[in-house]
Amino acid sequence: MKQIQTKNAPAAIGPYSQAIQVGSLLFTSGQIPLRADGSLVEGAIEVQTQQVFDNLRAVIEAAGGSLAQVVKTTVFLKDLQDFVAMNGIYEAAFGDHRPARSAVQVARLPRDVLVEIEAIVSLS
Repeated sequence: MKQIQTKNAPAAIGPYSQAIQVGSLLFTSGQIPLRADGSLVEGAIEVQTQQVFDNLRAVIEAAGGSLAQVVKTTVFLKDLQDFVAMNGIYEAAFGDHRPARSAVQVARLPRDVLVEIEAIVSLS
């Protein structure tokens, strides 16, 4: 196992890694809308989702991959009423690529953000 770390995404705020690479698979930790300096991006679901994708992209690129290699995502939403708005940003981030996905509403997310997304990536 190889720990992936980049200064272009927020540092882990607990005993975990930004991502772990096992062979050609990369497992990202859930990304929330924090800037690389750790400050919170507040605002609408679209703004927060865009920051989450900026973070995911940075972590995946640090491992030598791209969003086009994402196999599966899990999206955690504070409110499923935000699904359509989140999905617009999600679709723009992936373009024609369509990874498998789960999306669930959760009771609460870290720092009371609106969205968190994690990914599994095939680096081969």
